[in-house]
Amino acid sequence: MNSDIFKALSSKMRVDMLKLLMIREYHVSGLAKELGISVPVAAKHVKVLENAELVERNKFGKTHVLRVNRSKLYEAMEIFSEEHEVEVQKGASIMDALKEVAGVGIKRIGDKEFIVSIDEEEGFFVYEVNGNPPNMPINEYKMEKGGEIEIKRLVPVLKKRVRVQLK
Repeated sequence: MNSDIFKALSSKMRVDMLKLLMIREYHVSGLAKELGISVPVAAKHVKVLENAELVERNKFGKTHVLRVNRSKLYEAMEIFSEEHEVEVQKGASIMDALKEVAGVGIKRIGDKEFIVSIDEEEGFFVYEVNGNPPNMPINEYKMEKGGEIEIKRLVPVLKKRVRVQLK
């Protein structure tokens, strides 16, 4: 992982730049104007973000437009995930494998089981097997060969805020 990511995120100005770039693309001078700073100062901050690969530059002739590299930003959070190794019988469900991992909270609703918490942190969770999202419930997916299960918590990230006023 690129250790420059956390250096880049340590500045409120660079975080503010990323927030703007999450909404739309900007030229360096547009970012500077939006944030009330000089173009040279904005360019220095952009360089740090580019070195961390959090910002990409699209060139249109002599015009350079910046956009956020969302995948790199999300990748930065992966270093906080835990890794476990379990052994189950061939044909066991993913749920059977997860029951071997401490801290995975499971709830049964009818004939289906759901992950409802990990390490007592409640939320909504999805899973992937070997990097692919399966098309069946977690307790029906049978493991026919070894592989890697990734459990991902759906984190509510504010994408839009809409204030509604009534007439």
